[in-house]
Amino acid sequence: MRIRPRTALTAAAVALAIAAGSAAAVPALAHPAPTASASTAAASTLDTAALQRTIADLPADDATAAIIRVGGRAGSWQGAAGVRDLASGQPVLADGRFRAGSVTKVLTAAVVLQLVAEHKVALNRPVQRYLPGLLPADYPPITVAQLLNHTSGLRTADGPGDPFEAQYAHRFDTTTPQQLIASATAHPLEFTPGRKQHYLNINYTVLGLLIEKVTGDSYERQVQRRILTPLGMHDTSYPGTDPHIPGPHNLGYQRTSTGLVDVTDWNLSASWAAGDVISTAADLERFTVALFSGRIVPKAQLRHMLEVPKGITMYDSTDPASYTMGLTRGVLSDGTVFYGKTGERYGYATGMGATLDAHGRIDRTLVYVVNSTDAKSFSGNPRNLPIALAALQDS
Repeated sequence: MRIRPRTALTAAAVALAIAAGSAAAVPALAHPAPTASASTAAASTLDTAALQRTIADLPADDATAAIIRVGGRAGSWQGAAGVRDLASGQPVLADGRFRAGSVTKVLTAAVVLQLVAEHKVALNRPVQRYLPGLLPADYPPITVAQLLNHTSGLRTADGPGDPFEAQYAHRFDTTTPQQLIASATAHPLEFTPGRKQHYLNINYTVLGLLIEKVTGDSYERQVQRRILTPLGMHDTSYPGTDPHIPGPHNLGYQRTSTGLVDVTDWNLSASWAAGDVISTAADLERFTVALFSGRIVPKAQLRHMLEVPKGITMYDSTDPASYTMGLTRGVLSDGTVFYGKTGERYGYATGMGATLDAHGRIDRTLVYVVNSTDAKSFSGNPRNLPIALAALQDS
């Protein structure tokens, strides 16, 4: 069975049954919700009460904890609620680390666009020029830009399948980028490159190898040198094949037909440059501010992270394309345009992004993580949208 690809706003529906005895029992959600901690700027137009309400009842059936950080000219607010783990019921760690999932793609895109600014990579040059032999000889040219904005036509790699129990059974497997690409390219392209948009991890797996080939260094070290170290993101890391989250963290759980299962430990090597990063809300906020301020990607290249390909639709619908190079462009209910990225790994649903004014300056920023008990559900966690609306729209 093939893994159904994820998008930034929705997730494939997953079966939630686990065979009896396949996982350790986890206590039910029976702990009272701790009071969320918060700090607010004096002259804020943020709807802080609405932000507080989005997480005040945690832990709950849909999530065990949440952390939110909002910043910008309207003011700032930080809140955390829920529990660190269900067994102890200790309060959530506001500085706890978590799996940020596909937010990793923003880091990967930023490094590629830095290489573009350094004239080491050209957006319109076929990736086959940089990585000869990686793709089948009968494939048409696929440009670096098409990988970045998910218009390459590459198919997803084969995997254990959609159901959670299948994924869980293989949670400690190690998969290399080369294995993923070989699996994906064993099939014809889904469409002619540049004709459609299909959000798939495989595009960023190839980009990770591109970074390594062009720099002669590992993907992880390049992200560390170019982004993490300069910004002081000391709590952000790539675990590689290590299934553990290093340092203080809040546990993640997945709801199944037999109860909640602890899914904190997981080997995410198959996600690599597309979804392997571990971070904190404070680190991601620092990155978000630096990115949209033009301090990570030069502004000449940053514009590509704000541009959606014109005149094309999504692969499996008539909806217009919505992904940029590394980000998603969205419009809130009041017409506010935002740019951001979400990421879902079992137990953790993460989001980061910003709204910009007419001059391209930051208006507001948002980073959140919800310790969702069904992070990969088709509709996403029900708290995600209320958090975004409360954070990014005026009160």
